[in-house]
Amino acid sequence: MSVNEKLAERRRALGLTMEEVAAAVGVSKGTISRWESGEIDNMRRDRIAALAKVLRVSPLFVMGMPEEPKEHKGIRIPVLGRVAAGIPIEAVEEVLDYEEIDEATARRGDFFGLRIQGQSMEPTLHDGDTIIVRKQEVVENGEIAVVLINGCDATVKEVKQSPDGLTLIGHNTAVYTPHFYSKREVASLPIRIIGKVEELRRKF
Repeated sequence: MSVNEKLAERRRALGLTMEEVAAAVGVSKGTISRWESGEIDNMRRDRIAALAKVLRVSPLFVMGMPEEPKEHKGIRIPVLGRVAAGIPIEAVEEVLDYEEIDEATARRGDFFGLRIQGQSMEPTLHDGDTIIVRKQEVVENGEIAVVLINGCDATVKEVKQSPDGLTLIGHNTAVYTPHFYSKREVASLPIRIIGKVEELRRKF
C-alpha cells in the first residue's frame, strides 16, 4: 500500500472527512484530495506535523518512512527461592532467575518473582511456574496470595477472610482441602500475607 493510500485509509478509520482534515491542517479540501491520490507527493514540514497530529500518527508515517522502534525499558526483578503451593515449605530467599516487568507495572509498587512447587493450585498454577507478586499485606477475598506461616514457611493459596479468621484454599481439591486458621492462630503462629499474585509466567 502506498503512502497516500495509507493516509486515506487512516482518515477513514478515524471517521474524518476531507473537509475536517483540511480545516485542521489549514489547507483546502482539494489539497487533501491530491495528497490522498498521490498527485502531490511532498509537503511542507509544518503541514506534515499538522497532518500527523490530526491523523494521530507520527510524522514518519506521513512521510512514508519506517517508524523508529520505541526503546523497550523493562525492570528486572528477582525470582526468589521456591515457594510451596502444597504443604508449606521454608521459603529460601535465593535468586533463581530474573523476570522483567514494564515500567508502568513497576510504578504500582514493589514486585518480586517466586517459583511454584507442588500441585495444590492446579490447574491454575503448576509445579515449576513462576509467579509475579506485588508486595502487599492485604488482598481481597478470592485473590491468590503468598502467605507466610510461622513467619518463614511460604505458601501460595486463594485467600478468604472472615471475622472469625482466615481460610487458605487450594484449587486442586483432590490433594488439598481448605485450611482454616482462627484469629488467635493468625496472631500467634503468626500468619501474614506478604503479596498478591498478579501474573503467571509459564515456560514450555
